[in-house]
Amino acid sequence: MYANDCISIEPQGTPDFEKEAKGLDAIKAKGKKWASMVEASHSIKVSKPLVAANAFAVTMTMDITMKGQGRMSMAELCVYTVKDGKINSEQFFM
Repeated sequence: MYANDCISIEPQGTPDFEKEAKGLDAIKAKGKKWASMVEASHSIKVSKPLVAANAFAVTMTMDITMKGQGRMSMAELCVYTVKDGKINSEQFFM
C-alpha cells in the first residue's frame, strides 16, 4: 500500500449533532440527544477495548431504527480519553 492509497478516517458530525464532546455535562447531553433520535435498537455489539496511555477505543456495530429515517446498520470507532480515572472526552468515527 502506498501513502496515497491510505484510507482516512475522519470524525463524523452534523450541525445538529457534534462529532466530539468534552466534559461530563457535554457527554451526558450528547447521550440524551442520541437517545431522542433513536426509535428502536435491534442490536448493539461493542468490541473489547484497546487501551493506550490515557485513551481507549472500541468498535461499535449497531442495528437501529432512527426516527424518520428507517432501519439502518452503523459501524463506528469510539475513542475516549480519560483523566483522573474518568472519561473526559469522546469522539466517534464512521
